[in-house]
Amino acid sequence: MEEGVVNEILQGPLRDVFDTKQLITDISGSGNNWAVGHRVFGSLYQDQILEKLRKSAEHCDCLQCFFIIHSMGGGTGSGLGTFLLKMLEDEFPEVYRFVTSIYPSGEDDVITSPYNSILAMKELNEHADCVLPIDNQSLFDIISKIDLMVNSGKLGTTVKPKSLVTSSSGALKTRHKKPFDAMNNIVANLLLNLTSSARFEGSLNMDLNEISMNLVPFPQLHYLVSSLTPLYTLTDVNIPPRRLDQMFSDAFSKDHQLLRADPKHSLYLACALMVRGNVHISDVRRNIERLKPSLQFVSWNQEGWKTSLCSIPPVGHSHSLLALANNTCVKPTFMELKERFMRLYKKKAHLHHYLQVEGMEESCFTEAVSSLSALIQEYNQLDATKNMPVQDLPRLSIAM
Repeated sequence: MEEGVVNEILQGPLRDVFDTKQLITDISGSGNNWAVGHRVFGSLYQDQILEKLRKSAEHCDCLQCFFIIHSMGGGTGSGLGTFLLKMLEDEFPEVYRFVTSIYPSGEDDVITSPYNSILAMKELNEHADCVLPIDNQSLFDIISKIDLMVNSGKLGTTVKPKSLVTSSSGALKTRHKKPFDAMNNIVANLLLNLTSSARFEGSLNMDLNEISMNLVPFPQLHYLVSSLTPLYTLTDVNIPPRRLDQMFSDAFSKDHQLLRADPKHSLYLACALMVRGNVHISDVRRNIERLKPSLQFVSWNQEGWKTSLCSIPPVGHSHSLLALANNTCVKPTFMELKERFMRLYKKKAHLHHYLQVEGMEESCFTEAVSSLSALIQEYNQLDATKNMPVQDLPRLSIAM
């Protein structure tokens, strides 16, 4: 939305990726204020945005879903981003809405980010079909590990110094100056793997609508924790089976999660494994059986696995894996967000900036935090069943 930011993109290496006729800009941003992004810019540009959305949708042969990629901490991403979500629900009610939300770290430089994030969360709860929460701290930790690998010289079988993940320049100084380029690249890799079945052939492809259908058992519990492996470009093409097995193990370790979470110590509602490359379904099934004893699923969905196989691996890789887990490990992120919100809200700090926007009332804040509290409570109820024994239900007998 901000003219300066968009112009910088159009002058950079990604300028050919975007259709300039579809861009909408304003001289200024939302000033880190959700209310300005949602209520001011949303109302001001609604017709213009809708026209461009319809124009893009008309060119689709089979429109499966809309992707919204936005930040939660700022004003435009959280405010206008969630305004778009409601607009899409009204105009295209049958089309799934996938949201990649970048959550702020506890040390971010936007003081009002807890307000913006909580207000945006209410909209995500009500209008999104699937949300892939990602936090900046996890992305930064991953990039730091890559830098450590490069600095230590231990590249061999793990990472190429000039890989797409670490940056095309391969220069350490460039990566440190612009870590966000590398962080954004990891999010881009997530979306590339997520859409691979729609773009390439495979023996077991998965439509995007199947993700929501299989991984979201209850409407509000649509937050999916994502993990990517490998995180680095591999140097060899013929990877032995041990490495393939390691790839599956890595997908469930906390070091590979794009959210600060440890799914192995929390409760799974369902899990999808999206594999790319020359991998057989027998390899996938073998690894699922190997990992199942260490993963705890809800008692009513012990076989809650969804798998897909795409034949074409990512550039520079022989195979890769994207895991999407509907898991109660997202709860601490929401609890921390609520705690940061309450610290500001108890003092009514910075509240006047929001209330001076037309249509904003203090009830908007209380409703938003109540919505988040209800979501946390749903995860609490699930966690309370974590150690309950799995019932061996009688199966239907069919007379032959």
